[in-house]
Amino acid sequence: MPYADNAGIRIHYETVGKGPPLVLQHWSVATWENWVDYGYVSALKNDYQLVLLDVRGHGGSDKPHTPEAYGLEKRVGDIVAVLDKLGIAKTHYFGYSMGGWIGFGLAKYAPERFRSLILGGAVPYAANMDGLRQFVQVGIDHGPEAFVPMWETEYGALSSEARKRMLAYDYEALVAVAQDRESLEAVLPTMKMPCLLFAGELDDYQPVQRCARQIANATFFTLPELDHSGAIRQSDKVLPHVRSFLVKVERLMEAG
Repeated sequence: MPYADNAGIRIHYETVGKGPPLVLQHWSVATWENWVDYGYVSALKNDYQLVLLDVRGHGGSDKPHTPEAYGLEKRVGDIVAVLDKLGIAKTHYFGYSMGGWIGFGLAKYAPERFRSLILGGAVPYAANMDGLRQFVQVGIDHGPEAFVPMWETEYGALSSEARKRMLAYDYEALVAVAQDRESLEAVLPTMKMPCLLFAGELDDYQPVQRCARQIANATFFTLPELDHSGAIRQSDKVLPHVRSFLVKVERLMEAG
């Protein structure tokens, strides 16, 4: 597996397709393969060079068990390290939930590396992540064999491959990942790159909409009748917006 190194932490990544680069950054308790599972890779690979990362603590990336290893600036550094390894000076970015929150970190710590940001189901406001920690703690206290059925009860049945991946997760690392988030709201007025924000209509979408209003060059949309999980799983609903946005950004760049 290909890796980039960020201060001794190895970050696993994969590249698929050809065209303008587009980073796809997954959500909590997931891996880069989820983008494949939900149809994003097959839909986008003919038009973009997709850069798919496992967030530290997930998938094939290193998995420290100390919360200090998961500071936002370090996670931004992981993405920059992958871009440097690939020789990509500037890219589009698409992140969902945790991946969307990391996107606000990119706007703070490395804005010069991103042509545009697509941020779904995420806000830059302070957040208590205790609910996620308690959820993942089940995998430590009772084992993956107890966690996976609980996940399926909450979010629906997994494919055999997704189930296999989830059984192999490092749950101590996932608890360490889920640290409370400090506010990044101050970065919003500084965000000059085109941004596309979205959320499911059944999710708590109003804060995402409010966030979009604080960004100079942002567009916002909701996905009717979809909750937080459904708003990324239903790629057929998301991709038309994503494609239209990226085409518009590319045309503006060509126009100079």
